[in-house]
Amino acid sequence: MKIIDAHLHFGKEAYFDEIARAAHHENNAAHLLAQYEQHGIEAGIVMGNEPLSDTACRYPDKLYYCVGVHGLRLEHSTTQAAADIHRRCELLEKHLRRSECVGIKLYPGYDFYYIHDDALAPLYALAAKYEKPVAVHTGLTAMAQARLKYSHPLVMDEAAAKFPKVQFVMCHFGEPWFTDAAAVIEKNPNVAADLSGMLEGKIPDFPAFLKQKHFYISQLRGWMEYLSRYDRFLFGTDWPLANLGDYIAFTKALLPEEEWEKVFYENAKRIYRL
Repeated sequence: MKIIDAHLHFGKEAYFDEIARAAHHENNAAHLLAQYEQHGIEAGIVMGNEPLSDTACRYPDKLYYCVGVHGLRLEHSTTQAAADIHRRCELLEKHLRRSECVGIKLYPGYDFYYIHDDALAPLYALAAKYEKPVAVHTGLTAMAQARLKYSHPLVMDEAAAKFPKVQFVMCHFGEPWFTDAAAVIEKNPNVAADLSGMLEGKIPDFPAFLKQKHFYISQLRGWMEYLSRYDRFLFGTDWPLANLGDYIAFTKALLPEEEWEKVFYENAKRIYRL
């Protein structure tokens, strides 16, 4: 079975080294590509390349990227916010012209803004022009200082309706708000979701894990079954957060076997135009 990892991180920070070890991995390109070879992962999409000014960034073979837009402050005056977006869009367009750049990544819960804000219209216009998705961190955040009201999946409903020509990707399927996330996907044909960020570390006893997390997994699987839109879900690992073998097994446990090819490979290839 061919696989595309539609959500990973690729950084040299000590934090990534630590969580990679907890997942029984090493945070370096050689180890990642060896693991990809072992598990049949043909390509990966790095989330949040930074800084935005690095318009000639390079990643190892098999890796594409969504360019990260960090530090947006839309609470400033309208004039200031517009000037900031304009400056960023000049850099964004340089990224979007590159074949290696397959989308844009937003972090509203960390930067305190709603993704349906009209100030973002120029950014969405670029995404539509280059036919590249906008991936958005939704659901729980890694920092207590973040604000969940901005990362709640329902926020994406207004953005998807307001900017219908933009393909949105709801990162982490808005977990744990699967009910709301499913409603947004059902209503809006321009919204998909990746299934990354739901495991952490190495799972020593996988059958015991499935039993212990029965409620969480049954809710997740149940809402995916309710939607029955397996053409809108993408496999992702949030590397190096979780063990790759565990994540593949976990995702398989969520899906009917006849849908594996779509979720593990075809949807990411289509949505991110790989």
